[in-house]
Amino acid sequence: MPSTTDAAPTPGAKDRILEAAIFLMKQSGLTGAGINQLLARSGAPKGSVYYYFPEGKQQITGEALRLYAQRVAVAFERALSSKRKPGDKIRALFRFVADRFEEGAFEQSCAAGAVTLDLDAEVIAIRPIIAAAFASWQAVIAKHLPIRSRARRESLAGLVLSTIEGAYIRGRAERSKNAFLQAGEWLAQLAQSESSES
Repeated sequence: MPSTTDAAPTPGAKDRILEAAIFLMKQSGLTGAGINQLLARSGAPKGSVYYYFPEGKQQITGEALRLYAQRVAVAFERALSSKRKPGDKIRALFRFVADRFEEGAFEQSCAAGAVTLDLDAEVIAIRPIIAAAFASWQAVIAKHLPIRSRARRESLAGLVLSTIEGAYIRGRAERSKNAFLQAGEWLAQLAQSESSES
């Protein structure tokens, strides 16, 4: 148990720990985001972990994933809003994700996707947080698809999201953003043909 002085809050430590968690989860899922790795990456004193996250790693992971999910939703909205036609919106979304992937030297996947592959009985409580993240991103995408049928609109948005998640796997293996760009072009054509504006 940490002493009172060890547990004293350090300004900015909570944010640094959450940022470290996001970075590490994007790089190596849940297994790479242990307390020692979080402390090394964040530079925060150990007492800050106990102070801000009394429930430990699962609390850190949950809060980091919620923060990450909000950021991704905003980024998706921005990319999709940058174009008018449905096909161009999808191209813009895939280009955005591909460029971010390249900026991370092809080593930073989606934190939610990477953590999902690590889920086990000890961290099963994180599953609803990840599911909510995926649902929010799918809703953002669906909002930008002017397809009359709600079911088809949501289904296509789900396909777009699933493709992005899958492209991370191929992209890391190939150390390339081609998987995003190729899939994005096909899905852009599909979105355009399905659109009520086409």
